[in-house]
Amino acid sequence: MIEGFKFAALEAGQRILAIYEEGFQSVAKGDGSPVTIADQEAEKIVLKYLAEFCADVPVIAEEAMAAGTMPEIGSRFILVDPLDGTREFISRNGEFTVNIALIEDGAPVKGVIYAPVTGELFWAEVGQGAYRAVANGLEYGNVAQINCSVLSEELRVLASRSHRSERTEALLAKLENSSTVAAGSSLKFCRLAEGKADFYPRLEPTMEWDTAAGQAILCAAGGAVVVEGGAPLIYGKLKTPLDKPFANPCFLAVADEKIISHYGLRSGW
Repeated sequence: MIEGFKFAALEAGQRILAIYEEGFQSVAKGDGSPVTIADQEAEKIVLKYLAEFCADVPVIAEEAMAAGTMPEIGSRFILVDPLDGTREFISRNGEFTVNIALIEDGAPVKGVIYAPVTGELFWAEVGQGAYRAVANGLEYGNVAQINCSVLSEELRVLASRSHRSERTEALLAKLENSSTVAAGSSLKFCRLAEGKADFYPRLEPTMEWDTAAGQAILCAAGGAVVVEGGAPLIYGKLKTPLDKPFANPCFLAVADEKIISHYGLRSGW
């Protein structure tokens, strides 16, 4: 299944790149978030391949959900974000990705993230490690296993480039001996997983398709994604406080769970 995820992400990424180079327009969805033809065409490609190699697994995809299509799910389903970081795509900074993840019993167990502009391809199967490769078209090479770094004297923090609230700024201000870099899309999870950063707090709204593949990769590399109180971020949330299916609560993504206790972040964000 993970090989199918990778191929689907690579092909979708090629179509995204073509649109990126050709030019495009964006429109607002019902929730006010932007969407482009690249989001829509990439999702069609991913769904086509998923229908071929795992037709028995229900798929929750961002643009289909926006159009009102939500299949019934059980304990095992797939989450697709065909273009995570649409705002980054529109601003042309290259920080956008294709995301595909398999959920089992509330946890992401397989995940693929592809960044079309840089060619970076990340994937993981929990229990079998996380990996990074460099893609060229539909092929990839230079495969290397990646691992999170351990807690050091300086905390390397990543914060959202396009979604950053006063609440997040207040939390960042409390972190002693830290440096913060702005970054876009699910690549933030990948930077933690490959040892280039330590901490990513997200106190603004996200959806499950935004985070599932990144969480699978980060956890397989030795990190964690936790909600307030320390429990892991779970998936398949049909009932949420906002009555919005698949909406996530605030969470902290960490390369080393010692960060939570060291900085007193168990609660009270």
